[in-house]
Amino acid sequence: MGQKSSIEWTGSTWNPVTGCVKISPGCLNCYAERMAKRLHAMGQPNYADGFRLAIHEHALDLPLKWKKPQTIFVNSMSDLFLKDVPFDFIKKVFDVMSKAHWHTFQVLTKRSERLIELSHALPWAANIWMGVTVESKNYTHRIDDLRNSGAYIKFLSIEPLLGPLPELNLEGIDWVIAGGESGPGARPMNPELGRRYSESVSNCSCPFLFQTVGRDKEKEGGEIAGRQDVG
Repeated sequence: MGQKSSIEWTGSTWNPVTGCVKISPGCLNCYAERMAKRLHAMGQPNYADGFRLAIHEHALDLPLKWKKPQTIFVNSMSDLFLKDVPFDFIKKVFDVMSKAHWHTFQVLTKRSERLIELSHALPWAANIWMGVTVESKNYTHRIDDLRNSGAYIKFLSIEPLLGPLPELNLEGIDWVIAGGESGPGARPMNPELGRRYSESVSNCSCPFLFQTVGRDKEKEGGEIAGRQDVG
C-alpha cells in the first residue's frame, strides 16, 4: 500500500522527490517543511538533509507494487517541476504512472512555467491528473499554463485561499479544491470566500471540494460548502 494520507482529497502519497523551495505567498507556512524537519529528527533516511531537494530513485517503482487501485498524491513533500529536478527523472515518474494504470495519480505544482515547457515531451495518460495551486489573483496565470498542458484531467488547488479571485475562469478545468491554512501561525480565511467559490463553481458544473481547516473549521464546523467528488 501507499503511505496513507490524511489529506481529504486523496488516498495515499508517493514521494520519489522530497524537499522544496518557497516560491510564492502560499508557501509561507508549508506543512511539508514542518513534516520534513520532524522526519529528519526521527532519523528517517529520505530526510537526512531535511527539506533540501532529494531524488529517490529507489522509490520510483513503488506504485507498481501496490496492486490495490488507489488515488495517489505525487510528491506531497515536494514539487515535481522544481527547476533542479532533472527532466529525465520527471519522465521516469510519468512512465511509472502510465504503467500503473490501475491507480489515479494527482500531481500538483506551483511551477506552471516549467510544466508547460516540458508538457509536450511527457507521456500523459488518462490516469494522471495535473493540478496547479492558485492562492490569489497574482497567480491565475498558472491556470492558463495548466489549460495548455497535455493533461487529460486538470484541477485547481485554491489553498490556502489568501484573497479574492475575481472573474475566475474555469474553462477546461475538471475539478476545484479550495480551503484555508492549517498548522502553527495559520492565516485566517474569510469563510465568505469559500461560500462564494462554492456557488461560482457549482454554476459551472465543475466538481468542487471545500476544506475548512484550522481556526476557520473551529468557527464554522466545517459546513461552509458541500462536497462533490469527481466520478
